[in-house]
Amino acid sequence: MNRDVGTGRLSVFAVNGALAALALVALAPLAWMLSVSFMPQGEASGFPPPLLPSALSTGNYEALFARAGMGRYFVNSLVVSGAITLGALLVNTLAGYAFAKLRFRGRERIFRWLLAALVIPAQVAMLPLFLMMKGLGLVNSFGAVIIPALATVFGIFLVRQYARSIPDELLEAARIDGAGELRIFFRIVLPMLKPVLVTLTIFTFMAAWNDFMWPLIVLTDQDNYTLPVAIAALSREHVQDVELMMAGAVVTVIPVLLLFLLLQRYYIQGLLLGSVKG
Repeated sequence: MNRDVGTGRLSVFAVNGALAALALVALAPLAWMLSVSFMPQGEASGFPPPLLPSALSTGNYEALFARAGMGRYFVNSLVVSGAITLGALLVNTLAGYAFAKLRFRGRERIFRWLLAALVIPAQVAMLPLFLMMKGLGLVNSFGAVIIPALATVFGIFLVRQYARSIPDELLEAARIDGAGELRIFFRIVLPMLKPVLVTLTIFTFMAAWNDFMWPLIVLTDQDNYTLPVAIAALSREHVQDVELMMAGAVVTVIPVLLLFLLLQRYYIQGLLLGSVKG
């Protein structure tokens, strides 16, 4: 019995040690990126590249915001990502709830077509989508970035799977009491969708914040650039300035990292429940 206990403890230590090693491997590039961002100009180009700065310097961040105007692009990204996240939460939850709980003609057929659209690469739709935005007069505006991202098949699917677990008897009781569908949705359904809403918030914000290709296509005025597009444009001008580019990468990573750390408890719960319900 003691031998079994010792073997069990050894297995636990081995698994935890392997997980710790994998975590270090995954975090090492991020740690080095942060370290390089505080190095004096040119220090990271040495061979072998240093792991830690010889002297902490905030000059790269000062240059990033003072000379490169990164503050404006940061605000642009916050506005676009925030609008997409709020709009997508409303649209996807309404659609997901409708596919899960409302009866209408062609519901299952429409949903199957939506799932089939998941296999189509997003790049295929960019040209017709651009022509549509041009016809609406939205090119070179935040609207051209925000509107196409307000509904996603993945978001609808995620909410639908979770909403199917809501008891039909609860909804029927509310209807018998005279509540309308919108009241039922906002007063009863929405609070019950909290875990999956947090998961969807993280996914949507990360996708909008990190999106590069679509904003690059529809935003022609440099003042409207989002952060990823601005960083890419800056890298062409400062291709040898590794420290400045790393500072830009740190600024790009911080918001999504903070969002994930704040909501990770609900994120895992919503992801697991949303994948097994129904």
